[in-house]
Amino acid sequence: MSTPASHSSARNAQAGTAAKQPLLEINDLVVSYGTAKGLVHAVNNVSLQVHPGQITAIVGESGSGKSTTAQAVIGLLADNAAIDSGEITFNGQSLVGLKPREWKQLRGTRIGLIPQDPNNSLNPVKTIGASVGEGLAIHRRGTAETRKKRVIELLDRVGIDNPEVRYEQYPHELSGGMKQRALIAAAIALEPELIIADEPTSALDVTVQKIILDLLEEMQEELGLGILFITHDLAVAGDRADQIVVMQKGEVRESGHAASVLTDPQDAYSRQLLADAPSLAIGGVPARIPAVDPGEAKAKGPLLVVDNFLKEYQRGKDDVFVAVDNVSFEVFPGTTHAVVGESGSGKTTIGRAISAFNTPTSGSITVAGQEITTLNKSQQRELRREVQLVYQNPYSSLDPRQTIGTTIGEPLRNFTNLSKQEISRKVVEYLDLVALDPQMASRRPRELSGGQRQRVAIARAMILEPELVVFDEAVSALDVTVQAQILRLLDELQRELGLTYVFISHDLAVVREISDTVSVLSRGQQVEHGRTADVFNNPQSDFTRQLIDAIPGSRYRGGDLNLGL
Repeated sequence: MSTPASHSSARNAQAGTAAKQPLLEINDLVVSYGTAKGLVHAVNNVSLQVHPGQITAIVGESGSGKSTTAQAVIGLLADNAAIDSGEITFNGQSLVGLKPREWKQLRGTRIGLIPQDPNNSLNPVKTIGASVGEGLAIHRRGTAETRKKRVIELLDRVGIDNPEVRYEQYPHELSGGMKQRALIAAAIALEPELIIADEPTSALDVTVQKIILDLLEEMQEELGLGILFITHDLAVAGDRADQIVVMQKGEVRESGHAASVLTDPQDAYSRQLLADAPSLAIGGVPARIPAVDPGEAKAKGPLLVVDNFLKEYQRGKDDVFVAVDNVSFEVFPGTTHAVVGESGSGKTTIGRAISAFNTPTSGSITVAGQEITTLNKSQQRELRREVQLVYQNPYSSLDPRQTIGTTIGEPLRNFTNLSKQEISRKVVEYLDLVALDPQMASRRPRELSGGQRQRVAIARAMILEPELVVFDEAVSALDVTVQAQILRLLDELQRELGLTYVFISHDLAVVREISDTVSVLSRGQQVEHGRTADVFNNPQSDFTRQLIDAIPGSRYRGGDLNLGL
């Protein structure tokens, strides 16, 4: 499989020979949404171009207007949205004001879309073959027999194994990476000239992400596609794009050749994105400055001991699935231990067991000298005063009906005899601790951003002053700027309160930044374990090396970006 760096010379050649006439051109686009609170301008005077055979990436955090821009290009804006002014031109044809019948002639046939979430984008009651071949059927390309043959060819082309078998399967029978490959197959089925890829890999592990992006790049080069690539990750854009457009609050902050934007950013927001992207750190990994004195931590002994943890699930009479296979590690007070691996590696199973939400088949887990795997329900409840779990998704872990103050104060009501006034004072204290305005106590989750909601989840976990906090992919759903804020917050809280963390993640770039020690899991087995700096700078297993190689931003870190573009 080709690598991003290997395409740099090809990109330079393309940049010199690309047609002067852009495939897609957006000039001074303005899009607004009609809401109950009035008109909201989501996109203001945005301009960009996509040339044949090249990739233009729009980079920005949630709410920057990047997806709205993409939706305007393909005519899929929400019912309450409107293009107020500006022009969108595709191959010389204006796309503004097209009728539904005209859009039907363009979508799929000339402009393809790869949506963000493969779990929500494939019809669960349709086979993969039917979903991929839907465009061919709508546009009456060939007979049912020739369409099936074409779809099987497409599935094979995007690297899906056993395409004849997969053709008959349903989405729930495929992995996330396979489902995303199927969406790419559907997008190229009618051989469009332009592909809009809206965060096509944000929900995937780094190794799967690299495979999908390599595939997308191969399709682009093989078919001469123009690609409008939407992402919040500047490292991914730097690896893959020819042109980068940086957006914030609906406006273009900076645009130009990828090399120029990454190596010589002119706008303060672009510089902030670069600084906040952990995967763009250059050089070896220095040992993290400990939050507590290492000698003092060692003298106290480990706070958490996981010893030969085995977890099996009975799937059938003679079918046993081993989720975690004899994993062992220790975590000392005031330190952070990361558990890293792909989806299905067993890391969440371990995190939930440490939090007493499941029990091992064999092995032991000890917290502060207490064996927790044999606790009864009452004892497990008491354990949660000392061990707290912060979930991945703040949208689903907060009760939408409760105010923020009620949510944060809930553990105190459950575990203490504090008065309402004392609880209110504590809530204000912990809102301030996680850098949220105390006035937010009266708001509800829907009124907060994703980053603010995650801060609320952290405040709720911290308010009981636990000894150990388990973070299960707690920053993976956040934009890089918000992610950086949360990571700084966790570091500050650990140093201030002497907390001990278990940090579960699939993102090695984040783990490199926050952890002292790390366990690398693959298919339930611990393939590597040690000090984070040692594991990163001298990995011993092929799987760890594969994870490290898949971290986006290799062109930037390797100095392959060429300002001579």
